[in-house]
Amino acid sequence: MMSEIRDFRLEPLNTPHFVQTALARYSQDGVEKTWEVVEAHDSVAILIYHTEKEVFVLVKQFRPAVYLNDGKGETVELCAGIVDKDLPLVQIAVEEIEEECGYSVPLEAIERVTAFHTSVGFAGSRQTLYYAEVDEKMHVGEGGGIEGEQIEVIELPVREIEHFIFDEGIAKTPGLMFAFLWWREKNAKRF
Repeated sequence: MMSEIRDFRLEPLNTPHFVQTALARYSQDGVEKTWEVVEAHDSVAILIYHTEKEVFVLVKQFRPAVYLNDGKGETVELCAGIVDKDLPLVQIAVEEIEEECGYSVPLEAIERVTAFHTSVGFAGSRQTLYYAEVDEKMHVGEGGGIEGEQIEVIELPVREIEHFIFDEGIAKTPGLMFAFLWWREKNAKRF
């Protein structure tokens, strides 16, 4: 589902909701330096594997920053969300799975994989990666996001992940590719 994008333009950000730009000033080994940074929320991301279909449940959505660079802006990503609530990260992951992908996953069925920093050149936000397995009994809705989000839920068969990782025509995140490699290593004997 490709969105129609028209009249794309950049404007100054006077009252940011989710990010704050700043100029960092510091001394490194006695040399005064500056660096432009973005203060952004940390996030959670979830690799979702559908055990009955043997597919990964992913999301596709429009990202203006990617559009600025490739003229398309459609990305394929892990189910994810920013940490903007005072809740345990795993609880935020559970909520994102239902909101974006339409699956109800019990808290105890979510596995923490690891955490890492993203956009280290300008933001350095921390993302915590989780893993969840789902089946059709857990399917409770269509997903697609909340509050005007336009998220398309897609399924990627396991046998296609290697092609997907190396297909430069698909805009995707390093976190997604890392999650696939982690999953393949963990399941090397199964697939």
